[in-house]
Amino acid sequence: MTSDPRIPCATTEPPALPAEQKALWRKQLRLRRRAIDSASKAAWDQAIGQRLLTWWQQAQPASLAVYWPLKDEPDLHVAYAELAARGARLLLPVVLEKDAPLAFAEWRIGEAMLQDAMGVAVPQDLRLQAEYPAAMLVPCLGFNEGNYRMGYGGGYYDRTLAATPRPQTLGIAYQCLRADFAADRHDVALDHIITE
Repeated sequence: MTSDPRIPCATTEPPALPAEQKALWRKQLRLRRRAIDSASKAAWDQAIGQRLLTWWQQAQPASLAVYWPLKDEPDLHVAYAELAARGARLLLPVVLEKDAPLAFAEWRIGEAMLQDAMGVAVPQDLRLQAEYPAAMLVPCLGFNEGNYRMGYGGGYYDRTLAATPRPQTLGIAYQCLRADFAADRHDVALDHIITE
């Protein structure tokens, strides 16, 4: 892509961030995201979705794990519908147990959904996949210049990305959530970050 929103990967590992500082970053980033007005959010979601579609058209992964938006995360349902129309095989992450990697279920646009124990939407007909997706979208509460993601602290994505071979990863975030935080040693840098 010529006007590529992705930020190149860093090759050096940053020093660890103390837990209390990480909690402060999470609080600040939540407030930043909550302060985005609805018109800007809608426009930014559309722009992120268009960039995702451009990436998918070039990459054509065999399967793509998407996410159901929570807590003001970018809502890419319009892009998901377009991906499905173009033949993309979409999966949703599923938490099967605490302190474990994510599992992935096949997802068809419009099928019946239910909320899991964590309040996340999953297909009612849970068709779990034996293998990880070829690529996955990773929602970011925040991100830094090294493509390290700040999440909510559950560690599900970090445990998932520690597996080998790991999927190609595309962090999804608003540009205003870029921050100068250090990552922990167990954190895994994402391959790309897509913003508006």
